Amino acid sequence: MRKKKLIAAVLMGLVIAGSLFAQDGWTIENALDTVWLFVGAILVFIMQAGFALLETGLTRAKNATNITMKNVMDFCFGAIVYWAIGWGLMYGDDLAGLIGTTQFFNGPMILGVEEGGFYKSWFFQVVFAATAATIVSGAMAERTQFKSYLIYTCFISAVIYPVSGHWVWGGGWLASLGFHDFAGSTVVHSVGGWAALMGALVVGPRLGKYIKGPDGKISVKAFPGHNIPYAALGVLLLFFGWFGFNGASTGIATAGGGGIWSGLAIARVCVTTCLAASAGAVGALVLSWLWFKKPDASMTLNGLLAGLVGITAPCAVVSPGAAIVIGLIAGLLVVLAVEFIDKVLKIDDPVGASSVHLVCGIWGTLAVGIWANAPGDGVIGLLHGGGLSQLGIQAIGVLAVGAWAAVLSLILFLIIKAITGLRVSTKTEMIGLDLSEHKADAYAGFQIFSNT
Repeated sequence: MRKKKLIAAVLMGLVIAGSLFAQDGWTIENALDTVWLFVGAILVFIMQAGFALLETGLTRAKNATNITMKNVMDFCFGAIVYWAIGWGLMYGDDLAGLIGTTQFFNGPMILGVEEGGFYKSWFFQVVFAATAATIVSGAMAERTQFKSYLIYTCFISAVIYPVSGHWVWGGGWLASLGFHDFAGSTVVHSVGGWAALMGALVVGPRLGKYIKGPDGKISVKAFPGHNIPYAALGVLLLFFGWFGFNGASTGIATAGGGGIWSGLAIARVCVTTCLAASAGAVGALVLSWLWFKKPDASMTLNGLLAGLVGITAPCAVVSPGAAIVIGLIAGLLVVLAVEFIDKVLKIDDPVGASSVHLVCGIWGTLAVGIWANAPGDGVIGLLHGGGLSQLGIQAIGVLAVGAWAAVLSLILFLIIKAITGLRVSTKTEMIGLDLSEHKADAYAGFQIFSNT
């Protein structure tokens, strides 16, 4: 009897709340959609902790405080500049399909339905902007000045990410072509990946990374991460947060108009995300085991991330079986990319950020044009009778966003290098950035041995 009374009271409360919402133009559906978007945003925010642990674990102990500080402050600075400039460039009134031109320094104080819609959308988008910026941290770890990092991370959040984001998500020219990137394989990950690659190229390799022998041949020295459990925990937090990253990109929790941009797609998005990540880890594990004769932990962890990045664009428009294939290929690609960038291009990326986010971001974007099967939403890939049309549009998006992010990032890093300096001194790098830049040892009281 008590349980029945409780249920009746809850139902009556919902009815009363619904009527109050309706009087203000606010419905139960509005409330559910808002809560879901905020839950998703909070899950994505947790990914900042994941990146901090991953990057710290895959680098040396003497730079742990520095990397942690970067992952904290890129969000704090990024949130402010995204509010002031980035949001307007991304979602303001469109100018020729290229940039937004309004809503700078935005934030209405009136709390009506329309204003509530702005706040929830801004909060969801700012955590995406932070993700794009924080990708760069790992690629330039252990030799970049902290002040220079703060400068370029602000520019990425304020300009580089929002402009290309406008092209795809803000009603820009790529959106009008039919380019599909559900949650950001290109908009977030390849943008961050291009910036990471350009930054690593301009700042140069860590001391002792590439050693030229008497015969003229260059040997590549590995710098093992100091805490693989940290890295693993970071990857698991990223995996956890990715269900918000992809799942909440539906925008709403209720049925809405149906299709992929509604709550109806949440379950499929989460299933494909889970399967692709798992397949990515398996693919990287098997290939690294065969190649290096041991099941490589860091490669396997990056394989899981590769699967997540690869499925981010197509997660709402592919089947679970296709998601496994996409993730598996991403896991293989990341191993090949890490070896190619490190040993062929001789670009020092300590955590493999460019391999994970750039290479697999491109792959996931193109995978839409191969496996997509959402005719109701106009997204049909090659294998489902769509011909080369969608694949071609995806390729155009990859090239356009890549050119924008790579060229602007390269210019940005060269300017910073010329004006303020980008790299720390040789002495600072040898001592470690924790003591030299922050006067704060991450492991005070412990004896840390290092031969580099």
